[in-house]
Amino acid sequence: MQPSAESGAKPANHGAPINVAVGILMKANGDVLLGCRPEGKPYAGYWEFPGGKVEPGESVLDALKREFAEEIGVNILSAQPWCSVEHVYPHAHVRLHFYISRDWQGEPRALEGQQLAWQGSVAVEPLLPATIPLLVWLDELRLMDG
Repeated sequence: MQPSAESGAKPANHGAPINVAVGILMKANGDVLLGCRPEGKPYAGYWEFPGGKVEPGESVLDALKREFAEEIGVNILSAQPWCSVEHVYPHAHVRLHFYISRDWQGEPRALEGQQLAWQGSVAVEPLLPATIPLLVWLDELRLMDG
């Protein structure tokens, strides 16, 4: 079963959602990697799963691989689509395409000045609003895998 969620009302000034590739790096013990949005970006200081916008003509998986190489220096070897979530922030309407990867090369490094943290039971805050429901789903996924 793949979870789905839609949150927020769609304001008239936001058009079609922006597609965003988001990756959940998951270690064998279930820990996941979160990044803290750096200064100068909307929601600076908020924690999220790494990722970025899908460019025109680019597949979501290709965008994920590109963003992970650019942002954290990781080469995604394989990733499985997990769920999609639409969320309307004050600055943008986004459709987040989440992938889970348990197979990558390289140790994550903060290449854009962001903080990174491996989390089992997620203890960092604040979290981006669209990230919060995923934590419950991830806990359920870990229980199924365990």
